[in-house]
Amino acid sequence: MPTLMLATKLHIPPPRPNAVVRARLIERMNTGLRGKLTLVSAPAGFGKTTLVSEWIEAIRQPTAWLSLDEGDNDPNRFLTYFVAALQTIAPTIGEGILGVLQSSQPAPIESLLTALLNEIATFPNHFLLVLDDYHVIDAALVNQAISFLLEYLPAQMHLVITTRDDPQLPLARLRARAQLTELRAHDLRFDPTEAAEFLNHGMGLSLSAGDIAALEARTEGWIAGLQLAALSLQGHRDVPAFIRAFAGDHRYIVDYLVDEVLDHQPKSVRSFLLQTAILDRLNGPLCDAVTGQQEGNAKLEALEKGNLFIIPLDNKRHWYRYHHLFADVLRMHLMTEQPDQVSVLHRRASQWFEQNGSVADAIHHALAAEDFARTANLIERAVPEMLRRRQETAVLGWLKALPDELFQSRPVLGVYYAGVLLQNGKIEGVEDRLRDAEWWLGATVEGCERTEALSAGMIVVDDAEFRRLPGWVAVYRAANALILADVHATVKYAQRALTLFPEDAYLGHGAAAALLGLASWTTGNLEAGHRAYADSMVTLQRIGHFSDALGCALALADIQRAQGRLHEAVNTYERGLQIANEQGAPVLRGVADMYVGLSEIYREQGDLTTAMQYLLSSKELGEFAGLPQNRYRWRVAMARIREIEGDPNGALDLLHEAEDVYMGDFSPNVRPVPALRARVWATQGRLGEARSWAREQGLSVDGDLSYLHEFEYITLTRILLAQYQSDREDRLLHEAITLMECLLKAAEAGDRIGSVIEILMLQALTHHMQGDIPTALVPLERALMLAEPEGYVRLFVDEGQPMTQLLSAALASGIRPDYTARLLAHFEFEMPNGEETPPLRLSSASQALIEPLSQRELEVLRLVAQGLSNQEISERLFIALVTVKVHNGKIFEKLQVRRRTEAVARARELGLL
Repeated sequence: MPTLMLATKLHIPPPRPNAVVRARLIERMNTGLRGKLTLVSAPAGFGKTTLVSEWIEAIRQPTAWLSLDEGDNDPNRFLTYFVAALQTIAPTIGEGILGVLQSSQPAPIESLLTALLNEIATFPNHFLLVLDDYHVIDAALVNQAISFLLEYLPAQMHLVITTRDDPQLPLARLRARAQLTELRAHDLRFDPTEAAEFLNHGMGLSLSAGDIAALEARTEGWIAGLQLAALSLQGHRDVPAFIRAFAGDHRYIVDYLVDEVLDHQPKSVRSFLLQTAILDRLNGPLCDAVTGQQEGNAKLEALEKGNLFIIPLDNKRHWYRYHHLFADVLRMHLMTEQPDQVSVLHRRASQWFEQNGSVADAIHHALAAEDFARTANLIERAVPEMLRRRQETAVLGWLKALPDELFQSRPVLGVYYAGVLLQNGKIEGVEDRLRDAEWWLGATVEGCERTEALSAGMIVVDDAEFRRLPGWVAVYRAANALILADVHATVKYAQRALTLFPEDAYLGHGAAAALLGLASWTTGNLEAGHRAYADSMVTLQRIGHFSDALGCALALADIQRAQGRLHEAVNTYERGLQIANEQGAPVLRGVADMYVGLSEIYREQGDLTTAMQYLLSSKELGEFAGLPQNRYRWRVAMARIREIEGDPNGALDLLHEAEDVYMGDFSPNVRPVPALRARVWATQGRLGEARSWAREQGLSVDGDLSYLHEFEYITLTRILLAQYQSDREDRLLHEAITLMECLLKAAEAGDRIGSVIEILMLQALTHHMQGDIPTALVPLERALMLAEPEGYVRLFVDEGQPMTQLLSAALASGIRPDYTARLLAHFEFEMPNGEETPPLRLSSASQALIEPLSQRELEVLRLVAQGLSNQEISERLFIALVTVKVHNGKIFEKLQVRRRTEAVARARELGLL
């Protein structure tokens, strides 16, 4: 035994200057002092030693420290240092034991530990003993000694172990007895606040919140990774660019992980790590298939136990993944050391995923292997189901990765490509793909049998899809024509598709019918569009294309809103939610859009609380639960609320974002985002910008007043009226009046009641500007008559003070008194000259309710009175459960009650039941 010992092994590392205070972890460790063991187990670079030293500084209890190395696997040496560590806080403890250890015939370890434990039991104060870097210990006798120690540990002593992998100690028993406190990698990783403190204060940087969040996500909170990134950032001018590029191939990351982790692994483990690094997620059988070895499950369990930068993805420890930066390093070394194996490994992974039903992963690895023929076959088989789930963006990414010449011999795949291009709003390349398919179709029709075509090089995976190909070519030509605003060609090709599809091609017939509906909608024939979409929605639902059915619901509700049928639009959105609920998990694409649509209706009806609730519900689901239009629709809906809240600049920011992410998915762009922005400008008095927009669009009094441009021309009318109020030029007023007359005539002819109400209201405001209140009340009365059954509110209230005066005059004249009073109740500002709004004359039921119940709320209330549960009401009314709960909340709020029984009693008191 050596007579000299390294004093540095017994030295407690001092806390680092400017260290991040980790109060949440220190609190857990303080709580754990009631047990026997605190285990801090995480990979290299997660700040284990630093955390413990900071904790010791904070609690100021007597602490013994022992930094372990590989030489401590010798039991005598280990116990010698162990006693020496204890002597740093109790100089006389264990002197007899040291003498025995240094004799030629030492006693059994348990005897020595028993004597030591008896001495510890006499120690007057509580203390800690820290064993740092325990992962270097693999000697069974040392593990047995610590196990014995833990079993009989006196109350005065608490053991702390830091390690990169779990020690061979009775952790399960300690855990079951609540004697173990564990801190793992997921606990130690920096959260965004801690990362910000570390980078900007500890490392002296000045990073933005966005840069910090990006770096924290890239490193997954790995402290060493953040430190290495901070070192690398010093001297860099373009910080965001560096962070975007920061990966496991950075020299500091590579050096650290190779030196600290990879080079310490046995050859078999190193080989397993490199070969499985191609996988984004791992399980035992998959690893066996990729490596050609066995016992993949055991190896993954060993890696997790060893804290080798592997992260479990489920509670059953079935799936795992590597830490992103560690995976980057492994892949880099794989490419360097075994470049000829990379494609082989990917091909094996692709085959395993295909056999186990994960087509997307199979395609991913086939592409990585550059096995394009296999990839094409997989994609061609996968596309129908992918499109049924509205995963066209993923399909487009796969197809774009294939060589262009491959599509020339694959007509079905080529037509799929044309379809997903169109569904993603792109037309470049569509004609080439359709022409290639038509060449093969022509060859089979004009004398060349299909068998001859196949022998000539045509590749078809699914014969049934090939038979449906002529109909799909016609459908996509119709869709292409619609994007190019050629309505005549759209109708021609859509009708041709209906004759080309086999009778049982329900999806094709539904698509062609929807395109005919779109053509009708684009020309302003809303009733024909309504019928086509209603029929298409039923067909798509029947054949299981539920996301497409929700897409139809979205378009159908848009048409109903244009027709002024707000209640029908609500029913359509709620029916869409019911369809989605019937499918269960996962959330169907399109659900998020139903919530946005409901939000817009409730906003228009003056219920901003419910409108915001629906928008937040949509956002919580995430954009993956929305159709392609969701990204811009959500922003537009939120912008309208921001404007109501008095934040026009916030509204404009959202509209700019909406314009950037706009995707119409074939629907006509009848309410363009730039027109909405121009309306905000006009409200703000930024008339120069609003007029510039109108000039850029080529809008004029004698322009094209077709339905496709109706919203833009109504916007132009608003701009002219605002400019007239500013400049008082009679020409501007004359132009606005002329426009309104023409627009009103066209909207009435098309039964577009939504536009009719707005135009009538603007006519009333125009007369008000001229000081002619009696004449103004004529169009206003008609607008109120059309608007009242559907509960329009914001269309009037957003006009501000002039509308307040008009509505007050209407109320005084007995025009729609209940409705007029309800609209006036939404105004919160005073009348001119300090006069208050005239007293409201309310109906008897409304006298006790500031805001009356809507028709749907009354339906829900009646069912509540019958004793139906929320679920039963949901099923009875074909609306989502969340919608029932929202209605209940609004009923309780309006009736000023808290419970169902109170709501029923109050409603009966008011004569509502």
